[in-house]
Amino acid sequence: MTDREKVIEYMTRLKHPLKDEIEAVRKIIKNSNKNISERIKWNAPSYYCSEDMVTFNPRNHKAVHLVFHHGAIVKIKSPLLLGDYKDRRMAYFKDMKEVRANKKELERILNELVRKINSNNKKKRNEKA
Repeated sequence: MTDREKVIEYMTRLKHPLKDEIEAVRKIIKNSNKNISERIKWNAPSYYCSEDMVTFNPRNHKAVHLVFHHGAIVKIKSPLLLGDYKDRRMAYFKDMKEVRANKKELERILNELVRKINSNNKKKRNEKA
């Protein structure tokens, strides 16, 4: 199965009280930047460009829980990004109202993260040359 087919199958089988909100956040993530791809990783929808960026935590049934697990996320400042971990941040959406209200900020975070990842990769390539 392709990554797309695996995600469709996962979402078809998903039983979650916030499934509509998860679908809405998936759409925001996928549409925010053409360089972002989707697959199943760690038993949940996960997103990457050239490196892994963010994954849903479907075990949280009180909110849509995103785990931003690329180290560059700690350099992005946003009221949506919670936690003081050395290499990751969390984002939570408790209902569709919060998803809609935070759409632009989530898009901004994702685009900034893609830029930082691409910049880091370019820097690494230049160091090797």
